[in-house]
Amino acid sequence: MLTFNMDLLFNFPLWASLAAIFFAQFIKVPIQFIASRELNWSLLTSTGGMPSSHSAAVTALATGVALETGLDSPTFAVAAIFAIITMFDATGVRRQAGEQAIVLNQLMSDFHKFVEEAKGWQKKPEQVKRKELKELLGHKPIEVFFGGLSGIILTLVLYFIMYS
Repeated sequence: MLTFNMDLLFNFPLWASLAAIFFAQFIKVPIQFIASRELNWSLLTSTGGMPSSHSAAVTALATGVALETGLDSPTFAVAAIFAIITMFDATGVRRQAGEQAIVLNQLMSDFHKFVEEAKGWQKKPEQVKRKELKELLGHKPIEVFFGGLSGIILTLVLYFIMYS
């Protein structure tokens, strides 16, 4: 039987990772506003963008584990490798999937223009005709770098606030 363990409330690496996710997601809104002068609150729950919340989370986790167990612990080794794989994936496979989504969306747009004249096309619901793939899946290397950096810095700040 699963029972709630109060130790979960004091799991520093877990809470540092969650704080890093929330920080990275929140900071995307003002960064995007500065860059485009558009206030986009949907960035709070979206993937992609600056900084990478995935990178912030995994580096916060690895940093928290390092602070709790030391750099020589097997647990830190697992967290560090997990962070490396996650950050590599964010700039590799997920970014390429986003690039492909851009091309596929353009193809769909071109296709829709072509078939507008087709019999019955106008009778279909607009959402069926315009379904688009999510293009912002992965991250540019700079987004991953700053996500990772923010995760490390935030975790160090939280650790020194909580344990100093």
